[in-house]
Amino acid sequence: MKELLEKYARLAVKVGVNLQPNQYLVITSTLEYPEFTRMVAKAAYEAGASKVEIEWNDAESHRLDYLYNNDEELANIPKWKIMQKEEQINRKCAMINIASPKPSLLSDIDSKKIQIEQLASSKAFQPFRYYKSTSQGQWLGLCVPNADWAALVFPNLEPDAAVCKLWEAIFECCRINETDDPIALWQKHVDTILKHRQLLTDHAFESLHFKNSLGTDLIVGLVENHQWSGGQEMTPTNIGFTPNMPTEEIFCMPHRLKVNGKVVATKPLNIQGKLCEDFYFVFKDGKVIEAEAKKNQEALESLLNMDEGARYLGEVALISDHSPISDTGLIFYNTLFDENASCHLALGNCYGSNLKNASNMSKEEMEDAGANFSMIHCDFMFGSPDMEVIGTCADGTEIQLFKDGNFII
Repeated sequence: MKELLEKYARLAVKVGVNLQPNQYLVITSTLEYPEFTRMVAKAAYEAGASKVEIEWNDAESHRLDYLYNNDEELANIPKWKIMQKEEQINRKCAMINIASPKPSLLSDIDSKKIQIEQLASSKAFQPFRYYKSTSQGQWLGLCVPNADWAALVFPNLEPDAAVCKLWEAIFECCRINETDDPIALWQKHVDTILKHRQLLTDHAFESLHFKNSLGTDLIVGLVENHQWSGGQEMTPTNIGFTPNMPTEEIFCMPHRLKVNGKVVATKPLNIQGKLCEDFYFVFKDGKVIEAEAKKNQEALESLLNMDEGARYLGEVALISDHSPISDTGLIFYNTLFDENASCHLALGNCYGSNLKNASNMSKEEMEDAGANFSMIHCDFMFGSPDMEVIGTCADGTEIQLFKDGNFII
């Protein structure tokens, strides 16, 4: 186990954030596996980090804040925290977030209290979100297990066995095993994604039409001068990094006003600690005009009402039904994993990397091009084994991209 964890840590540093000599690294970490966090810090120093700063998070303590703080206090973001983020931006930091989700932890918390804090945080840390979303610096998100999460994924196993099984699944999805070099495996994997996304960019599709037997019949218009992303992002100084582990997606920027039709979700979505299940959205001219969930409708509505941009799309992602994550046959109840097992869309903020020359454009210019901005970015999965996707080019030519849930180009 120690050898596999060390491989995971080195992979995070070498391929995930691709840490540069003398670069400052900020690790935001759960308390679940502090020994793994220290392994990541050690790997970073061995890679030449100038300084590794660890910010510890405790989800259980955060839950107490929601239980006992009033609305005014939840909306109060201390100035020292804002100044800390400003300092990290000024030092051109790289960021690693080690999460350990507990999907049901906040299920009994009033959604309005969660929304109040999230809105306040989004406003206070907007420059930091921009730094990350526009890849001004390298960043990475990855996960480690906990007993609550493992029990949800493997409900028929004893707690210790379930945690071990979840570790095995994480390692499998992240291409980590006892015999192979995960760094070499990931470099090959990233190269494959880069080739696929260039092929899609070259087609310059005006729109994508998604259709399956579950009721999805959706046309997603794409912004002009778009470029597909995935596998690797680039900083303005041409440092390549892989922001998610695992990752299988190739994604693009929808035009904010050119999405029409119905999309039916195929996996549950954790919204503010509540699992939203069996839901769908109807779009007209880009905006969600109808939304219904069989479970936790209130959480769905709360998400859509976060701000104006929350009812519009910021991302469309293509992923074959057959992938290492999908082939596990598991529902992880975690977006990082589940979004990479299925085609997905994201409500809310777009990624600037999907628009050519975005680094030289103002926010207003990006909005004029069709980009969506929001304080949220929430992925939901809608891929299926019978999904068909047809891309339409500017001259009206139609090219089938997916058949029976998988790429055919």
